[in-house]
Amino acid sequence: MVKRHSDVIIVGGGASGCAAAYYLALAGVDVALLEQFDLNTQASGRNAGSLHGQIQFEPFDELGDEWAKKFLPGLDFLAESLKIWKNLSKQLDTDLEVGGSGGLMVAQTASDMKALARKVALENEIGIKSRLIDRTELNEKAPYISKNMLGAAYCPIEGKANPLITAPAFAARAQDLGASIFTGVEVFEILKEPNHFKFITGSGEFTSNQVILTANAGLPKLSKYLGLDLPITDVPVQVSVTEQVEKFVNHLIYFTTEKLTFKQANSGSLLIGGGWPAKYNKNNTPTLNVESLQSNLRVALKVCPSISKVKVIRTWIGVGNGTPDHNPIIGELPNCSGAFIGMYPYMGFTASPLMGQVLAQLILGKSTSIDLKPFSPTRFL
Repeated sequence: MVKRHSDVIIVGGGASGCAAAYYLALAGVDVALLEQFDLNTQASGRNAGSLHGQIQFEPFDELGDEWAKKFLPGLDFLAESLKIWKNLSKQLDTDLEVGGSGGLMVAQTASDMKALARKVALENEIGIKSRLIDRTELNEKAPYISKNMLGAAYCPIEGKANPLITAPAFAARAQDLGASIFTGVEVFEILKEPNHFKFITGSGEFTSNQVILTANAGLPKLSKYLGLDLPITDVPVQVSVTEQVEKFVNHLIYFTTEKLTFKQANSGSLLIGGGWPAKYNKNNTPTLNVESLQSNLRVALKVCPSISKVKVIRTWIGVGNGTPDHNPIIGELPNCSGAFIGMYPYMGFTASPLMGQVLAQLILGKSTSIDLKPFSPTRFL
């Protein structure tokens, strides 16, 4: 059984946890990462690789403009993280397949076009150069989109990356710099002792001076050990991939009326998602929801009719972790000095490079590169 002390222990081996390990190791910190399963096997490795930079239409439509104004700090976080993505492949010496020509949120109704105009105006307030485009320009940018669409919101900073590569690349570079990565380690309890934190695990005892929690779906349980209840939801969602076809999609595509994300990987496969729910079997394990699959493909065909003969070869279950206000939770846990949390709801893959940087800055006692007040864990007290 392991018995080990580190200056910092990170719990959670997804993209944000691995990024934090990398940036801390880069600063010369003795850091260890604990992951219950294998690296990148939960939300970070099960998403479709979208790099988001605009307000999502579903919460905007449901919660309204006032909610969107309060979400702008969270959106700005994504925009700043997208700047890091541009040079991340070079920094990690790994081709993360970062690319794309922006995002297109297409609309079929006049009312949705008006809503997109309000949404674009809010994005512009924080410097995101989204704009509304008409049917003619939409056809020029994406001729494969149905001619029934009236136009779209175009967000130039959006794109895609490969979620199967990113977290492992951060972890590999962290290990090169001296970080320790432990997989298959389930944390049963975290104890705050006078001079350190103690982690009771199935693989032995770990201790550290400081701790970072990035385990998304595991955060409610882990944070409760340290005195905080967090209202984080955990919803299984589905993503489908098709056979490889000739490259024709250069944008991240959304649809205002129904759930959809649609893009093309470097391999030529189309990735079709948008948050359609999976279901639970009798053992309470997430499993394929055929009705959701059918609905997701129906919507994809409505937006892009030319894919009607393309074969879907696999559908898998992703993880959608949410917060009540859709904003991230970042900061030191109240009444627990030295314990920090980092979680971005729904779009954590996009946020992960900046999340790792910010968490490292908090551990090092440095001023953070972005204002964290709107994301404080104390807002749920």
